[in-house]
Amino acid sequence: MDELGLFPLQVVLLPTERIPLHVFEERYKELIGECLDAEAEFGLVYADDDGVRDIGTRARVERVLTRFPDGRLNVLVEGGERFHLDELTTGRSFHTGLVTPLDDEDDPADAEAVTRALDSFERLREATGSDVEAPAGAARQLSFELAGKVELPADDKLELLVELSERRRLHRVAELLDAAVARAERARIASERASTNGRVDLG
Repeated sequence: MDELGLFPLQVVLLPTERIPLHVFEERYKELIGECLDAEAEFGLVYADDDGVRDIGTRARVERVLTRFPDGRLNVLVEGGERFHLDELTTGRSFHTGLVTPLDDEDDPADAEAVTRALDSFERLREATGSDVEAPAGAARQLSFELAGKVELPADDKLELLVELSERRRLHRVAELLDAAVARAERARIASERASTNGRVDLG
């Protein structure tokens, strides 16, 4: 069990995912400063009006994007391993907690599920005109690598974060990607109709 500095946010960070953070509170400037000095990780946990969730993701600062004169930072962080937050601790200006690793079950995805998920991702790239590269199909946690390249609601990402089966998780990711493709296609059709007659058929 490790004690880890925590950064509670209304943001879910998936393993392998990269996201930008704006660090402006003094306590979190202190946390990120210590992590930069020691090349250490911190824990990013989702928090809202219902409190702090007990599943989080280790994060490391991949790059400092901007240093402001007042000490604020824009940083790019990358998600690492998941953890279970066993107990909140005190004694620092920022949140801390005792954490234990959260490991997947021995339930890998089969080749058919991998192919389906990659095909769904490719269709989404085509539907949105995105040039984001697809991850390798042999990735150990392909589900996280695919989901981390798509804008998903926090609730969906939390669902993926707590799932311990790569097989079930990849199946869910494929469903989310298919739904995103359908939304992108509807938006494209609506845009084409609007551009030709100024009206959108809502039926």
